[in-house]
Amino acid sequence: MTENKNNVNNTDLLSQVSDMPLDIMGLFFFAYRDFVSDADALLKTKNFGRAHHRVLYFVNIRPGMSVATLLSILKITKQSLARVLRQLIDSGYIEQKTDDIDRRKRLLFATKKGESFFKTLSLSQTKRIKNALQKLPEENRDIIAKFLKLMVNEDEQATLEKLKLKP
Repeated sequence: MTENKNNVNNTDLLSQVSDMPLDIMGLFFFAYRDFVSDADALLKTKNFGRAHHRVLYFVNIRPGMSVATLLSILKITKQSLARVLRQLIDSGYIEQKTDDIDRRKRLLFATKKGESFFKTLSLSQTKRIKNALQKLPEENRDIIAKFLKLMVNEDEQATLEKLKLKP
């Protein structure tokens, strides 16, 4: 009788469970689920998804970001970004301009409508973060920010610095 290769792999994984931070993983799941829930509901009213939200987020916090930079941050295909951008541009949330120096470069800016929607999307998330932080000692904010930064792949740390997303 031969053992299924998948069963061996699953058994190996299960034996490692006791070393896994399952409580933290579970907390991440619930925290993320609730963090995005209100924004997801608002996005759905516009037939948008989380990719639209991510684009709106980065274009609002860094107006004039190039499409190439956004692609490298989001790590999605050109086709996926093109579809999302087309919907946001056609709906009047984002505008695309050609760079004055390098005419091949496309720069992205939020319109007033895009800024307003971004603020609306961010309101519940901001409240959730502020509420949680207010319930902790002041010094924990830096620890939390550092922890989240350390969760990001090392090769992306420079991107955090450029975007000023650092503790």
